Amino acid sequence: MLETYFPVFVFVLIGAVFGIAPVITGLVVAPHRPDAEKLSPYECGFDAFENARMKFDVRYYLISILFILFDLEVAFLVPWATIFKEIVQTDSVKWFGFIEMIVFIAILVVGYVYAWAKGALDWE
Repeated sequence: MLETYFPVFVFVLIGAVFGIAPVITGLVVAPHRPDAEKLSPYECGFDAFENARMKFDVRYYLISILFILFDLEVAFLVPWATIFKEIVQTDSVKWFGFIEMIVFIAILVVGYVYAWAKGALDWE
């Protein structure tokens, strides 16, 4: 049983060494000369003038979630498009593969139109 898990143990050990060794090397070799400029807060070249914990508008989060949602459709469209030629050449799934993707795109279009109609994509 040990010989079956030994390669996994070696892999984890090498990964740990490659992850920890640069951190320890940086702590040992790097110069430690902090000054006031290095320890000061930095934000785009000038001192921060607002609280870092300010509230964002909910629409910002809504736009980002909608972007992620509609961006993930590419994760389904690209593999389907790459094997589209094989789908069309196979008689048993020729129309099924095409109609299945048309239904998927139709559902996404309905969701997009709904979000647009509700004003989720409007930014004031």
